[in-house]
This record gives sequence, C-alpha cells and structure tokens, in this order.
Amino acid sequence: MRDRTRQIRIGAAGIVTFAIALVASVPALAQQGAPANGEWPTYGGDLGGTKYSPLDQIDRGNFGDLEIAWRWLSADAFLSIDTPDGGEWWADSRLIFEELLRRDPDRWRDAQPPYITNLKATPLMVGGRLFINMPTSQAASIDAETGETLWVYNPKTYEEGTTTMTARWNQRGVAYWSDGPAREDERILFGTGNGYLICVDAKTGRPCADFGDNGWVDLTEGIPRAERGSRDWLNALLYSVQSPPLVIGDTIVTPSSISSYNITREAPPGWMRGFDVRTGSMKWMFHTIPQGDEFGNDTWAGDSWRVTGKVGVWSFMSADPELGLLYLPTNTPAPDYYGGHRLGDNLFAESVVALDIETGEREWHFQAVHHGLWDWDFPAAPNLLDVVVDGRPVKALAQVSKQGFLYAFDRATGEPIWPIEERPVATDTDVPGEQPSSTQPFPTKPEPFEYQGAVIDDLVDFTPEIRQMAVEAVDGYRLGPIFTPPMWDGTIQRPSAGGGANWSGAAVDPETGILYVPSNNAYSVMQYREPEPDEGATLAVIERRGPTRTRPQMPQGLPLFKPPYSRMTAIDMNTGEHVWMKPMGNGDRIRNHRLLRDLDLPPLGGDSSRAGPLLTPDILIYALTTGGTNDGPRLVALDKATGEELAQIDLPGGAIGTPMTYMVDGRQYIALTVGGGRVPELIAFALPE
Repeated sequence: MRDRTRQIRIGAAGIVTFAIALVASVPALAQQGAPANGEWPTYGGDLGGTKYSPLDQIDRGNFGDLEIAWRWLSADAFLSIDTPDGGEWWADSRLIFEELLRRDPDRWRDAQPPYITNLKATPLMVGGRLFINMPTSQAASIDAETGETLWVYNPKTYEEGTTTMTARWNQRGVAYWSDGPAREDERILFGTGNGYLICVDAKTGRPCADFGDNGWVDLTEGIPRAERGSRDWLNALLYSVQSPPLVIGDTIVTPSSISSYNITREAPPGWMRGFDVRTGSMKWMFHTIPQGDEFGNDTWAGDSWRVTGKVGVWSFMSADPELGLLYLPTNTPAPDYYGGHRLGDNLFAESVVALDIETGEREWHFQAVHHGLWDWDFPAAPNLLDVVVDGRPVKALAQVSKQGFLYAFDRATGEPIWPIEERPVATDTDVPGEQPSSTQPFPTKPEPFEYQGAVIDDLVDFTPEIRQMAVEAVDGYRLGPIFTPPMWDGTIQRPSAGGGANWSGAAVDPETGILYVPSNNAYSVMQYREPEPDEGATLAVIERRGPTRTRPQMPQGLPLFKPPYSRMTAIDMNTGEHVWMKPMGNGDRIRNHRLLRDLDLPPLGGDSSRAGPLLTPDILIYALTTGGTNDGPRLVALDKATGEELAQIDLPGGAIGTPMTYMVDGRQYIALTVGGGRVPELIAFALPE
C-alpha cells in the first residue's frame, strides 16, 4: 500500500523538497496513446491526455489529398418544446428559444438564449460510433463511417437557466464506459450546464435506469451554497459542468464550472467527487478548499475557508490506473483577481493534486501559484508520458500552464524532475486589503514556452515610431515581470488570463517523449472598483467591467508587443530542452497593415485557433484560422522534428474543437468541429476511396 502522507515542502534554500514514504513497486506501464484498434475512447485519446494515435494511413505524403468524407450538422439546430395541449413542437432552435423566453423573460442572463455555436467538443469513437455533446447539453451518437445520426438525447437543461462563468454555453465532450470486452453494458456519461451528471445507454441514448435517479445525478447536492434554482447577481446558475468527466475503471469523476465574476465572498466550492459508474452513488469527496483540521486549512486566513468558492477542476483531468492515481489541475478561488478576503496561499488552488482513484485521498500535490490574483489556473489535463532523464526512467507528468511555464514531475511521487525554485516576487499594491504572496515557484527547466511579464523592451518595435506609440499606450499602467501584483487602475499581465496555454492543452509523443504545446502571446489588464450600495456585495473590492474599464490601445489596430503572437513549441521531456519553436501562421492580417506592409517582416504568428494539437507517428496536426484558399481556415500537417509545414487542407469553417483520429473498416478519418455558419458542424476527413 502507498503511504498517504506525501507532501511538498519548501526548504530554506528556496528549493522544492519532499517528505515521501517508500512506494511499492508498480507493474509495467500500460500502452500510451489511443489504442491500436483505431478507437478514440477518451477526450485525449487515452487517460494520459497524449492526443496521440498510432494510426499511420494518413501521413505527410498524402495529408494534402484528404477530402471531406461526411458532415454532421449540430443537433442544436432543431429543438422541441412542450405545448399546452400535451404535444411537442419541433422547430428551428431560434424559434424554440424565443418561445422559452416569452414564457419566462428572466430565464437567461441578459435575456440571451444559448450560444449553439460553441461546439467545442472532441468526439469519442468506440465500436464504429462517435459520441459528442453540444452547448445545450444535448448528446448524440453518429455513425463513424457515414455521419448519420444514430440517436440524440436532449435533457432540456438549458430551460433552467444560463450556465455559470463568463464563457457561457460550453461543452467539451463526453465519457465512455463499458462492462468489459463483450461490451454488453455500454454507457455515455456527461455533465450538463445546470449541474447534473447524466448517464445514457451508448447503444440507444436512453437514460440508464439504474444510475442515480433514472440516469440523473444532481451534482449540486452536498455542495455548500450551490442551491438548485438559485441565481447569481448576473442571473446565471451557480454550478455547471462544461468539460467531460473522466472514467477510470468503475469510478467517474466530474469537473465543475463556478463563476469567478463575484461580488460576494460566498460561493459554492469546487469539491471533487468520485461516483460509481454503475449506480451513480458517491464513492468519495475531496475538499479542494480544506475544511476544519484538514491538511492545508491553515493556508486560508480567518474563516475564509468556510465561504470561499471555486477551487476545483473546470477543464480536463488525467489518470494512471496502474499507479491508482487521478491528477487534478485545479483552478482559482473566487473571485480570480482579488484575495483581500482570503489571505494566505489558498491550497489547493492552482495546483496539481494527485488523488487515490478509489478513495479520493490525497497522495501528493504541488501549488504553482500562491494566493492567485491573475486567473492563472491550470487550464488543461496534465500530460502523462514515460521518459529517461539522465539515464533514469521516469513516469512523468507534464503540466502546461496559462503563465507559460511547464511543470514536470515524477507522477508517482510528485517530485519535480528538475528543480523548482521558490523566488521572491513583488508584493506592493494599492488594492485595499490585498496581500500578495512574497514568493512564487519558478521551474528551472524547461524554459518558458511563452513570453512572460511586460516591460518597455517587450513592446512592439517594427519601427521607432511604432515603438513610441506603444510606449505612449502603456502610460498609466503598471509594468513588470511575471507575478507583478495588480493595481487599482491596472497592471499589464502577460501572459493573459486566457494564456499562454489554455484548455486545448498539449500533445505528447510516447515514442520520443517530445511535448508539443500551442500558446498565445496575449495580455490582460484588471481594474477594480468599489461596489455600489444597492448591489448586495459582501466584498470590499470587485472587478471593474464595462465602459469604465480601460486597456492600452494602439492606434489603427497595431499590436502592442513584439511577435510572435502565437506559436507552437516542441519540448524534449527527456532533457527539458526546447527542440523548436515556430510562429503559427504568417500573421498576414498584421503584416498587411498599411504601416507594416512595406517592411520585410518574418512570420508573425497570430493565426492559431483555440483547437489543440493531434499527433500521429508521422505528423503533428493543427488548425489555423487563415492561410487556406481565399485566406480561409485550414488544417495543417507539421514535421514533428522541425515544425516545418508539410501540407494543408481547407476547412469549411474555423476549427472550434480539438481534432481526433480513428479508423473504421480499414479507413482512417480525422474529425473535428467547425463553425462558419449559424449552426456548427462535425466534419470528418479521409483519403479518397
């Protein structure tokens, strides 16, 4: 049995050290990457989030020959509603939303119906069927060869209200489970925008009668301050699920979305729970904000642990079944940008936490941001891979971040593969009541994969005149290195609250140990205000939004900082060294600016989508927003060793979700969701027959 007292400590020299009990030997590693049978059974292809498939029918030599095999229009296009006579009216979803709003004008935040264009899900493929969910929390099964709809299940949870969080109406995928190789009992599980965990039969789409309450588990039950039916000050729901659950054996773990745009100290916590995949009964709960005398409670000053919300997983998770460990990339406390009411380091926020899959007990953790004030939560699943470091085999965990660091650990013990130093950072701020942490962790390897901090030398300098414009634009805002504290009228933080890296995450090649991470060179400015007397606030300071919020503005749409504006970085996780970095796209929308078009500029990037990378034995596949026919969106194949572009195909609309690949009856497909019209699509590419 593993010891359950493992924890990270900070030594006097500022280096991360450990108290770790002996770990029992573990069996040989399971296969990494999607299975060789051509299926794609989890969001990232496998439980380690590799986004790697061993399929090689599509390669560098024929990628440019791919053609659309089929197109599937989102089922959100056509919905139904009950009628007074007991019937069911089916129509264009716009008409259904209009009727729902007529029946209850206060149903949705800002009276805005669901955004059906946010089809961010990556489908799963098992047994010749694709499984996907949509922004309305509908789920569907699709024939993987023809694109024909097999079933749709509509829980109609959008009728209850607007999903929580500023980024509304998101769903990123579903989970699959079966009872064994015979697959007599197959289930699709997914969360909903109003905070339910739903189980349906994978063959028929009918709710699982033996799971929860006829296929439904209410995730708000047992969570303080998450009362069903309650709304926040913006008229949005308090608790949502907008990313896929993770199934490990017979345990299913769900993420959660909880608002970070708050005016009150009080909010629902993002406690993590494991449920029995057969019955829906809760197996364990882990308090991400430690309660009472639990470990880490002393990192919350006063009684802040009693009322502070969030601190959970809003994005994706990963797991190693052979080690028996689940890995949580946690997010920030609420609100993101102000912590005067929650002084202290605030464990287990902005951390990687390893839990025992069966019991939910903490095995190890690492906090990457103490007392977070920048919304630099972990946005993506940790990538699990096996590497050899200085001649020593290591079961590695690589966590990409919004702040541009990659944190690398031995995933069995939590020990950093390379030292992580606790370094002094600035603490001066004029935000009332705020006390930033005096130190923050800095990985010594790998080097950051994105620009960090904002100083004058970072500003755009295509010409001396443009540099002067940038200097004038930042006047009045605070500049400084990474972790510079916020100021009342604004600190320019870089990377932005959106990253750096974000939910699309990274991909890893299990054959080489090289990790590929896309990132954006963006910045944020947070400003503050006092609440109005009639707002009902219990916070002394709240986020400034709307017309009183400002940010540096360059004339005529010029960029503020030096390029590249998006990039892909390849990192050898055996050595911690960067292999290559390439701007993603030519950046012609910037290069063709009238003040720049006569300059001999290199590729500037800035053409990345938010979709993630996909790896096969031969190529790295990624979606760009421009550069195709008529400068439209495209899907490109890159050389994994150099980053050079090998081939491209046009997309009928901009990529929304991360692509995946699968094989049915000897034919390999690449599938992804795209926009471009009122109703998004799932499309599949294949080589000509």
